[in-house]
Amino acid sequence: MKLNSIIIGEGTPLLILHGFLGMSDNWKTIGSKLAEEKNFQVHLVDQRNHGKSPHTDNHSYELMAEDVAAYCEQHSLSNIILMGHSMGGKTAMLAAANYPDLVKKLIVVDIAPKYYEPHHQQILEGLTALEDANLESRKDADKLLSEFISEKPVRLFLLKNLKRKSEGTYCLKVNLETLKDNIEEVGRALPQDKTYSGPTLFIKGANSNYIKKEDRADIKDQFPEVEFKEIANAGHWVHAEKMDEFYAAVVDFL
Repeated sequence: MKLNSIIIGEGTPLLILHGFLGMSDNWKTIGSKLAEEKNFQVHLVDQRNHGKSPHTDNHSYELMAEDVAAYCEQHSLSNIILMGHSMGGKTAMLAAANYPDLVKKLIVVDIAPKYYEPHHQQILEGLTALEDANLESRKDADKLLSEFISEKPVRLFLLKNLKRKSEGTYCLKVNLETLKDNIEEVGRALPQDKTYSGPTLFIKGANSNYIKKEDRADIKDQFPEVEFKEIANAGHWVHAEKMDEFYAAVVDFL
């Protein structure tokens, strides 16, 4: 599989993997800053079934970790820094564990290797409604989505998945059916025997409950060289909510 990506700058390769229902565009501001100010070659990668990357019937962390390794081979990348948020963080964890010689440093953003119960039902229902509707404008899409999701920032994030079809109506970039069919996979825990001993940073939003204090011991078992950083007044989308503080934490680790 050939994943779509946005490549910015020249230097040490840094791959960034977005979260569930996200895409490479979500990371453009931070990616550009890292490339321009810190001399990284930043690869903003669309994971399978997201953004402009290929759609498949299968969606698992094993496959997405393989996708990362294949992407690096296609682009002749080695000694990469790998960063992922949420679902992308789990992909990054497994890729680092499976291909330790490929990954020089690992950054995981607001996710633990544990199991998470499916909790995107309302969002998936809203996106299904969008897909079934004959939308003629983004305003129409936002109005329909507001019946399912009250938070404006969440709707704006999800509406990035809209693309205009040739006849002028809109459809979704994400492979919604496959993601709905594999929603248990998205929450699945990483096997406990999967470990990575390279330098690792876990970044948590202080207002997010995705990583709890009691998770730290298990994280340290699988990632023994881990450092933890908590960003005050930030939730799960810590990189968007507190961009400057997040950027500083990443740069300090690198």
